[in-house]
Amino acid sequence: MQNPVVWFEIMSPAADTLRGFYRDLFHWEINTDNPTGYGMVNTGSETGIQGGIAQADGAEAQWVTVYIAVDDISRYLAAIAERGGTVVVPRTVAPDVTFALFCDPAGNRIGLVERAPA
Repeated sequence: MQNPVVWFEIMSPAADTLRGFYRDLFHWEINTDNPTGYGMVNTGSETGIQGGIAQADGAEAQWVTVYIAVDDISRYLAAIAERGGTVVVPRTVAPDVTFALFCDPAGNRIGLVERAPA
């Protein structure tokens, strides 16, 4: 089974500024009309992946994360820990997605998205 990168996320204390920057630069449609104000990015392309730009609090709270689709987040988190990675956010069920975050041994933050069973 393949595990593609399926989403990107840009987090920053300056989310509004960044949404304007990427909207103007790349002509992305960014919709914040949702309960959390999360900026859903539509790149307008049939290729590549879509993503989000959202508010993060604190001076050090900015990062870019890619999300990888997997069939069983819990199994992957166990394998990540065995290989020296660190779980940052455990398997979390949200209204539209089940996800987790981890740091690889070098400290890079990566996300997992659980695919719905076939």
